[in-house]
Amino acid sequence: MHGGAGVIQRDKITPEREAAIRAALQDALAAGSEVLDKGGKAMDAIEATIRVLEDDPNFNAGRGAVFTSAGTNELDASIMDGATRDAGAVAGVTRTRHPISLARAVMERSPHVMLSGEGADDFSRDHGLEQADPSWFRTEERWQQLQTFKTRHQALGDFEREAKYGTVGAVARDTHGNLAAGTSTGGLTGKLYGRVGDSPIIGAGTYADNRACAVSATGAGEYYIREGVAREICARMQLLGEGPKEAADTVQKETLALGGDGGVIVVARDGTPAWSFNTPGMYRGMARKGSEPRIALYGDE
Repeated sequence: MHGGAGVIQRDKITPEREAAIRAALQDALAAGSEVLDKGGKAMDAIEATIRVLEDDPNFNAGRGAVFTSAGTNELDASIMDGATRDAGAVAGVTRTRHPISLARAVMERSPHVMLSGEGADDFSRDHGLEQADPSWFRTEERWQQLQTFKTRHQALGDFEREAKYGTVGAVARDTHGNLAAGTSTGGLTGKLYGRVGDSPIIGAGTYADNRACAVSATGAGEYYIREGVAREICARMQLLGEGPKEAADTVQKETLALGGDGGVIVVARDGTPAWSFNTPGMYRGMARKGSEPRIALYGDE
């Protein structure tokens, strides 16, 4: 699982914030692990993991999402089942507490893959998903980040690169050998006119296929879309026989050459995990049966 990648360095994070982030990552990892330990489905583990992070204001997803240029929170999410390659996604959601659950509902209860904006919120309400007033997603820290963004008149995305990408995501393999992946985000500080990044785009920010791997990405969305990062990693593994680390590193290098930084997490069809990032750090965690869970933030961990 991941909680974002970017300029994550020890001298930029207070000890209190670091402790809170590590605790949140551990809680999310435990939620997903509990599902798998009981023989549950990878899809259920993904949803359980991401819901914990969507409720934690330390991450740019759900509560704690960044603000658009208009001063609103617009949420994106996607999920994919590697066994069937069914997928669901939402973009520009404003009233659903857990966008990852809405993405799954779109997959399971509609004939579509993606719903956006008011229609996605209507679908959420009509299907009984937990609603939240837009104020639920607001945090003062994110609001002040928007004010700083506006004051500096920075180019779109520069402020996020100075700080971090707080998108969250998870990949899993269950005891049945099935894979799943999911991603959830608030996008970019100061994003314009209904902008949609890679997180809800199947094949860019999220992809799962039992024949190869499951991938969730976090980074400069415009570049991850152009590279088709998540699908490209799976394709290299399926068609070239590359391992998850090799495939992820290669695609990350190609994306960086375009100008896009960030990170990915991958789990192969045999359960081999990997992560790859071309930023100073990435909030990340991993749990495997028979091993101690691992949580890391910095590049040297």
